[in-house]
Amino acid sequence: MSKKTMAEVIAGLFILLFLYTALSKLGEFAVFRHFLRSSPLIARNASIMAVLIPSGEILVALLLFLPATRKQGMLASLGLMLAFTAYLSYMLLFVPRLPCSCGGVISRLSWQQHLVFNVVFIVLALLGIRLHDHVPPSIKTGEAENQ
Repeated sequence: MSKKTMAEVIAGLFILLFLYTALSKLGEFAVFRHFLRSSPLIARNASIMAVLIPSGEILVALLLFLPATRKQGMLASLGLMLAFTAYLSYMLLFVPRLPCSCGGVISRLSWQQHLVFNVVFIVLALLGIRLHDHVPPSIKTGEAENQ
């Protein structure tokens, strides 16, 4: 598989992940906001976070979809996954009763499984960034080579 294809597959996985979870959260907005309100880290800002999190996921998916902004999308994906993983880690270490504020099928994972899932996607983001750096600029933007 070429570097370009691998980078596109990774971007596609993140697009699916972020759109799926964002739409799941928005589809059950009241439930999502309720779980955020039960989180000791987010409770005070639950209403705004309930809008910002899925909006951010949709924005990152859009960045990943467009070849010209794909690297920024991969960097943003890494940032989101690191933030989500830091949140999960904090909750696992310091909160005895764990709510679930994730969306869709992912909400069926245990917190420990979710942590492993996130680590896998962090590795994919790092790989996607590295692969993107090794794809020629003319291929990244979809332009034909001028040779």
